[in-house]
Amino acid sequence: MNKAINAREAAILVINKVLREKAYSNIALKQMLEHSSLSRVDKALVTEIVNGTLKNLIKIDYISSQFVKANTKLDKHIEDIIRTGIYQIMYLDRIPDSAVCNEGAHLARKYSNEGAVRFVNGVLRNVSRNKENITYPNKEKQPVLYLSVVYSHPEWIVEKWLKEFGFQFTEKLLHANNQVPSFTIRLNRLKTNKEDLIRILEQEGIEYSEGIYNKEALYIKGTSAIENKASFQQGLYQIQDESSMLAGHILDPKPGDFIVDVCSAPGGKATHAAELMDNKGKIIARDVHQHKLELIQQSCKRLGIGIVETELFNAKELDRKLIGKADKVILDAPCSGLGVLRRKPDLKWKKTPDNFDELTKLQQQIISKAAEYVKSGGILLYSTCTINKSENINVIEAFLKNREDFYLEDISRLVPETLESSTKDKGYVEIFPNIHGIDGFFIARLRRR
Repeated sequence: MNKAINAREAAILVINKVLREKAYSNIALKQMLEHSSLSRVDKALVTEIVNGTLKNLIKIDYISSQFVKANTKLDKHIEDIIRTGIYQIMYLDRIPDSAVCNEGAHLARKYSNEGAVRFVNGVLRNVSRNKENITYPNKEKQPVLYLSVVYSHPEWIVEKWLKEFGFQFTEKLLHANNQVPSFTIRLNRLKTNKEDLIRILEQEGIEYSEGIYNKEALYIKGTSAIENKASFQQGLYQIQDESSMLAGHILDPKPGDFIVDVCSAPGGKATHAAELMDNKGKIIARDVHQHKLELIQQSCKRLGIGIVETELFNAKELDRKLIGKADKVILDAPCSGLGVLRRKPDLKWKKTPDNFDELTKLQQQIISKAAEYVKSGGILLYSTCTINKSENINVIEAFLKNREDFYLEDISRLVPETLESSTKDKGYVEIFPNIHGIDGFFIARLRRR
């Protein structure tokens, strides 16, 4: 994979790995870019082609079907060359269509034969000539198919959200999922302040803007490898979306607290809590994978955090040593991740409707164990990076039916005034990309009586 000669070849190799080897796009992209000699501009092009093609895959394949006969069997590389070519023709105005066609033919020659070269060249040139005349499903007569094709989401997701949110909301949500998300960092208050960090970012040539909801949030651009910057290596900030930061503020940890984070990896909420606690108190951060615990340890070392202890433990099990001991418990539950599709578009092709029943059972199993660690008067924070009610408020309501010693606590004082929410006085917030401009998220704060 690291021998790719140019950006477009790198892109088709990454896409092949994601769609056929079930690799995660962010990991496959990172591996490709780290081990290539591509320029910064070409790396940006690879990222754009990969993410754009994966985000618009259904629409791209729908367009392709109008120019490729239904019974045509395509080699995997040829199929992805056509897909990436159609993405560039339809979405990247700055690249001439002729260049896209020529490059597609060049790659077809490398990966197949002269017949494939003529085929790829013919398909892409036909798409280019007819791109203004492509027809799509009828919005009124075929609403599910229309939304699925135009916004490239599987039909089962469209149907699910139409049932939960209605047509207008769903269309805006699908559109938001296809936008490029902001790259957000959380300044480390243990090592710096916003004024000093901004000055350092400017010196490193990194563009920035203020966060929307969190005072420690900054949106940055102008860099393709933030981990290589001295400011990152010195632990002046952590990469984290604003949705996840909100969870830290709704938890409202205090110096001296004893906190258990039962599903901690990669450690964003644990390290944020430690910073809000002024590095005073104790946090136990747990996960079922040792290599993920090592990532938490590395982050804590870089950020200068000394109160986080990592432990290998399965959150489905009950640790009797901790029953009734914790001031606060964080449960960032395993979930479908459908709130972060704009950041991880490949999740659309990895999830199936069958996942949800299993996930809900797992979430209910874990919350029942996590609740046992909360002491009298303590707090249980439940969060997910999904927008599905079955994984969110439904889990909380099912839990509360069996646990009268817990209740949802009004979190109005902990939620920024700028964050639109009709449920914060009921103890939880639902965050949507199309409404709030950040990752889809659910956060609930429960107090033990």
